This record gives sequence, C-alpha cells and structure tokens, in this order.
Amino acid sequence: MVRVVFLHPDLGIGGAERLIVDCSLALQAKGHQTLIITAHHDRGHCFQETVSGQCEVLSVGDWLPRAVFGRCQALFATIRMVYITLYMLLTQVADVVIVDQVSTPLPLLRATNHPTIFYCHYPDLLLSTGRKSLLKNLYRAPLDWLEQTTTGMAGTVLVNSQFTREVFTDTFTSLSHVEPQVLYPSLATHMFEVEGSRPGSLEGDMVTFLSINRFERKKNIGLAIRAFARLGNVRARLVVAGGYDYRVLENVEHYKELVSLAEEKGVEDKIVFLKSPSDQEKVWLLKNCDCLVYTPAGEHFGIVPLEGMFCETPVLAVNSGGPRETVVHGVTGWLCEGDPEQFGEVMRAVVDGEKELEKMGVAGKERVEDHFSFEAFTERLDEYVVDAAVRASEDMDGDEGGTTIFTKFALAFHFSLAMLVLFWMVFYTPLP
Repeated sequence: MVRVVFLHPDLGIGGAERLIVDCSLALQAKGHQTLIITAHHDRGHCFQETVSGQCEVLSVGDWLPRAVFGRCQALFATIRMVYITLYMLLTQVADVVIVDQVSTPLPLLRATNHPTIFYCHYPDLLLSTGRKSLLKNLYRAPLDWLEQTTTGMAGTVLVNSQFTREVFTDTFTSLSHVEPQVLYPSLATHMFEVEGSRPGSLEGDMVTFLSINRFERKKNIGLAIRAFARLGNVRARLVVAGGYDYRVLENVEHYKELVSLAEEKGVEDKIVFLKSPSDQEKVWLLKNCDCLVYTPAGEHFGIVPLEGMFCETPVLAVNSGGPRETVVHGVTGWLCEGDPEQFGEVMRAVVDGEKELEKMGVAGKERVEDHFSFEAFTERLDEYVVDAAVRASEDMDGDEGGTTIFTKFALAFHFSLAMLVLFWMVFYTPLP
C-alpha cells in the first residue's frame, strides 16, 4: 500500500478537479491511501465524493488571497500552492505526492526526497493572455521561467492527451530530457448509472442542445448561441450549463455577456442558463438532450465529450485539440471548424431528423468503454504511482523517506519568513 497525497490549488467542479477526484478513487480501488490537500474547498460547490467521505480532503490556506483587485492570479496561485506544500511537509506523511496544475511545489518536494508525479493539463504560460504591456510581460517573465524550471523537477510528468504532449514539447524547449506520459482522464461511470433529476427550469419536450462548460471566455460558449440563432423559428432550445463561482470575476462578467448575446440574437426565450447544476441535474441533461455542443477550440482534452458519449448522446465539437482524440467524425458525432455556419448546419440537420442520433449514441458509448474506461485509467495510474514509490525506495538506500527533525525546523523557519514576505507584498506593495 502506498500513501498518496494530492496537491491541488482549488477543488471546485471543473475538469481538472474531476480528474483529481477520479485519481483518488482509482488509487483507493487498488488498495492505496489518498489525501487531497487544497487551498479552497467549498462544500456547496464541489463534487459529491469530496463531501461524502469517499475522498478525504484537507483544505488549508484559504485565508490567502486569490488575487489583488482581480490581478496577479497566477502569482497568488503559486503562493497558495507553496503554502499547502509546506503545510503537508510539516504535518503529513506521504510515500508519493501528485502535484496538479501548478508546478511550484516540486523543488520543495524534491529537496525533501518525496517522489513526485506532476499532472500537466496545459502549460500555464500559454493560457496567460493580454501580454501587450511591458508591465504584464515583466510580471509574467519570472512566472514563466519558474513554471518551466520547476516542471523539470518532477519525477514523472503526465499529460492528458497526445495534443498536450506535443504542445508541452514545443513550449518547454529546455526540457528535452523530459518525456511526458499520456494518461487520458477517465469517467467515474458510476455517476451515470442513475437517471438523474430534471432541472426545474426546463419545461416541455422539444429538441434540446446542451452546452456544458465553465462560464469562461476561453470556452467559446458564444459559438453555441450564434449557431443556435441561425436555426430561426424552430421548436428547439439550447441549455447553457456550467460551473459558476461568484468569487471568480470572469464567471460573473461572462455570464452577463452571454445573456446579452442571447438577447442581441433574439433567442433569449429559447436559451436556458443553468449555473453550477448538481451532479444529478447534469446526468439528466446529458441523457436527455439530443446533441451535446462542445465549443472550446484547442481544448487540452475535454472530459465533457466523453460524458456525453457515455450517455449515448452525439457530440458536436470543434475540430482541434483533445476532441480529435475522443470524437470520431460521422460515427460518434461531428468535428467542425469553429464557426457558427458549420455548427448551425449540423444543428439544423439534428432538428430536421436527418442524423441517426441513436446509432451515433450507441457508437459513442462503445468507444468510451473500449478506450477510456475507468479500469484502464486505474491500472495505468497505479503503475505510475507504484513505480515512483519503488524508485524512491531504491534511491533512499534504506531510508524510509519523509523529513528529518532538522528539515522540519528549517521548513518552519522558511514558512514563517514566506508569510512575512507575503503580508508585506499584499498590504504594502502595489502589484500590477
């Protein structure tokens, strides 16, 4: 048995969070102990397994700010991750540590001889936009350098798709010695064994298109609205559902932008917006919609298409990124260029009954079971974890790992120093 600790910045209800929960469940199924340590865990805005006791979660450091006046989110994500790492080193025992999204903790873990696995969803430096100002470039430069340098300190690097592996190699040019391994996210299929519950805001039966994404601009949800508007006066509706966090300014702003777009296109009475639907509502939507519309371009992997396919719902997605590895065009759904005209043509064919939706649905579920099963995911993850633990044991030459008393005192000193610096940065230093 291996004791595995996960370090994750914010345990909400996104795809990255679903992956961490699934990793915890998978490793438990193989007899390992798991603990998820995060800086934020809202029991009213999370996956059910994290509050039911199936996954042990420890939330520390939520008193640290996420940003200053909406800025410097990457910097504070780094600080929060360092905080929870120091907390783990001082209070927990771990045979293997899996770091998710933010690579900054890896040097600390390497210095304390903890075997590490880093799961890279996508290089953060490519997700940072708006680098037109000198100030923004100066702010990002050390963070970009830190990301690349610390990522190279992981014992094993996992990525979520072949697409992300190619991007990783092209982006982190100084890490040519690192060979990322692809571990496709999987589905917690037990979630879909129920019928789910119908959202109260949905009335009547009609052709239903479904978009499930967080309310973020990069998810390109406006494409679904513009394509749907091209259908004109038909008996159909578009349900726009997704994660919504009032603490995240972009969620609040983009939700209003999408409502305004629907009004501008004259389809506000045919679009239903659902903020953070429950798991039961999400299952019902996936099982009862006619077509899942997945709009992100260059998505790193995208778990939602798998969820739709497993629920025997055809998927309409942009022909780029992860969906090219999951959706088979013309068999389990459609891959189109990301413009309203092409999306609208497929949606029109669905409304007119020109597509064999039931046949596509069956093919989609078979594909998920054959290539993205939870069992295959569990076996591969277990191999990586056990291999990391065995290699660490051999390298330690008999030392059982962890930290010495001296190391813990040193860490406590640096922890206190880091908090003093953080206090000064937040309250006395103007940040960009």
